[in-house]
Amino acid sequence: MSTALTGAPPAVPHQPRPEPADLLLHPDPAVAAEHAGVESLLRCWVRETGVLPAADGQLLIPVLGGAARLAAPVRYWSPCGWHRFGAVTLLGAGGRGTEGQPDAPLDAVTVAALVASAAAERPDPGRIADLAARVADSAVRTADVLAYRRRAPEQTDWPFLRAEQALLLGHPLHPTPKSRDGLGPAQSAAYSPELHGSFRLHWYAVDRELLATDSATGLDADQLTEQLLGDPGLLPPGTAALPLHPWQARELALRPAVAELLASGRLRDLGPQGEPWHPTSSVRTVCRPGTPWMLKLSLGLRITNSRRENLRKELLRGTEAHRLLESGLGAEWHAAHPGFDIVRDPAWIGVDLPGADLSGVDLPGLGDPNGLDAVLRQQPFGPDERVYCVAGLVAERPFDRLDSLLGGVLRTLAVRCGRPLRTVATEWFLRYLEAMVLPVLWLDGQAGVALEAHQQNSLVLLDEAGWPVGGRYRDNQGYYFRDSYAARLDARLPGIGRASDTFVDDQVIDKRFAYYLGINHVLGLIGAFGSQGLADERVLLAALRRFLAGPEAAATGSTLPGLLLESPTLHSKANLLTRLNGMDELVGPVATQSVYVDIPNPVANP
Repeated sequence: MSTALTGAPPAVPHQPRPEPADLLLHPDPAVAAEHAGVESLLRCWVRETGVLPAADGQLLIPVLGGAARLAAPVRYWSPCGWHRFGAVTLLGAGGRGTEGQPDAPLDAVTVAALVASAAAERPDPGRIADLAARVADSAVRTADVLAYRRRAPEQTDWPFLRAEQALLLGHPLHPTPKSRDGLGPAQSAAYSPELHGSFRLHWYAVDRELLATDSATGLDADQLTEQLLGDPGLLPPGTAALPLHPWQARELALRPAVAELLASGRLRDLGPQGEPWHPTSSVRTVCRPGTPWMLKLSLGLRITNSRRENLRKELLRGTEAHRLLESGLGAEWHAAHPGFDIVRDPAWIGVDLPGADLSGVDLPGLGDPNGLDAVLRQQPFGPDERVYCVAGLVAERPFDRLDSLLGGVLRTLAVRCGRPLRTVATEWFLRYLEAMVLPVLWLDGQAGVALEAHQQNSLVLLDEAGWPVGGRYRDNQGYYFRDSYAARLDARLPGIGRASDTFVDDQVIDKRFAYYLGINHVLGLIGAFGSQGLADERVLLAALRRFLAGPEAAATGSTLPGLLLESPTLHSKANLLTRLNGMDELVGPVATQSVYVDIPNPVANP
């Protein structure tokens, strides 16, 4: 779905440095959390409407049918979208506080309800109420996170896990970044990475007649899960070990089809077993130090826009991508870019429910998720490797000052080099493009495989000094095989992409690839640099243009550099409108899973 609320705006104004984000540093975590939610909503509104600040430096949003306006002072205007705002107030038609009262800051729920009503052509009270409820949930959870993290020291020295636990405020361009509908306070403490949660896995013993698995590892998936269970004596004869998220285990027991299997003994509840596992930034993907596997578990919670239960086609994509790389493509890729790889998902295990209805499903195994399927993901990172989820690296941490892991890395590097912070930041960014972006362009241009490489799916490797030297991509959902490369990919791996439903029209891929790698990842990184006072966004945009126009990017054969350099607008996901339309991003064809809008392209429009 593609829509826009207004036409493309003119070139945005620019402020070279952000002013202090006072409210994010407020000593009351609830106030700081409310403001974080308000800023996210306003960023969404700006991106999805194309509105610009007024001449007096305020963002003004007509609400209540034009009878009033929301007003927020602009603290920092980001060419890449990571704007900063002061407190929001409600102005009457005359430009003063409503009903003659002094202006009072509005909370996130009020802003959400007013903005949602203004955004919708025909406001749906139910969806507006749903958005407001999720904004409230997000604000409460953010306040809990800030209250905890301002007093609690870091719990791990493992850089990988530390970055996974660093997304305290969530996605900066999502209206409900911390919404986790259905988690109570005790569950949130145990299952949330930002609260240093950890828990034992829940286990089922599955009758082998119900078992569905695949593995490209040399060991069957059930052999791997038996090793992770750690006590094979717990398994009755003729069964296999199935790991579950503990929240999911309680939910599944209430589903009639699963309850019937539990009652008949074809599924047996083994309860919590083993050592604690740690949730990562994706919440349902868990890791354990010293274990060579991570697990991507089904989780029926609605987190941001989607229920997070594994789809069978996603499981198929993981093993398929691993086999494709092992067919020789990986060796070619590594010869060109030895520092980059994919975190592999080479095995999965699940259950085929008796009598599952696949009517209307074109390909076998692509029915609705049953909540029992789990992915075995390789965990290749040692305790001393400096590997960071990019979203966690740039995430703001409002403690005694507004900081991020990225800011700490760059300041340390600047001191070590004896050079100005902004000079070091610009060089760091250029090295980052070589280490992280160029390999993804190569895989697209040379193999026809585009990756959904947004910041949370991307991991950067730093050397001992702090410079980017490599990276990894993760996520079995986010593979797009270009239709134009179908014959070449099939020659590498016969039958590829059919059961996994992975081939997509090139034009659709171009737009999605430009959003995930271009807007979310690279422009989001530039916005983080600018909004945190680490670099001038205009300088980094100029550096990005030189990189995209250079011979190395051209040699990849990807169409993305030309699109970013030449297209006056880019197709961007609109998270506010997606939420207001009640869409689940994991359901339906790729081309219509979310609402997209056309936004001005800051790369092509300096």
